[in-house]
Amino acid sequence: MHNQNNLKNSIFEYRKHLEQIEQILDELFQHSEEGDILVVEGKRDIRSLKKLGIDGDIETVSNKSLLDFSENVAYTGKSVVILTDWDRRGEIVASKLSEYLQTMDADYDIEVREQLKSLVKKEIKDIESLYTYVVKLRSIAGSTSDFADIADEFEYYYHRSYR
Repeated sequence: MHNQNNLKNSIFEYRKHLEQIEQILDELFQHSEEGDILVVEGKRDIRSLKKLGIDGDIETVSNKSLLDFSENVAYTGKSVVILTDWDRRGEIVASKLSEYLQTMDADYDIEVREQLKSLVKKEIKDIESLYTYVVKLRSIAGSTSDFADIADEFEYYYHRSYR
């Protein structure tokens, strides 16, 4: 019985983790729908986001001057979502973009990146791996639409075991 409880707990944790990631993906989808510019490092990052259903205006910073790039996106007047990787290079790029966009008084968001990073940094290090990671989580945890059911089931086993 105790082993079954551990299994339920781990499925519950996977589903909770997946739900948190999918909330961030929903937020990115909203940004995209509103016409905001999503900034990533490379073409593979774009492919990963598109596979997750996030289209819209996605720009890459690879092989470009960050200052010129920042000026160009700031000039559009659109809000910019910085979504660089959380490896060393990605951190530097995010920091520089934030600095430049702030100096240019542009509207930008780095919080979505920080939230995503805090959720997945132990498992993946970049946006390009996000699609594969989400698919893997979905296969382990099932659909998040079943989240309420598993939470109820978890409560049942939890209370039953610790009476």
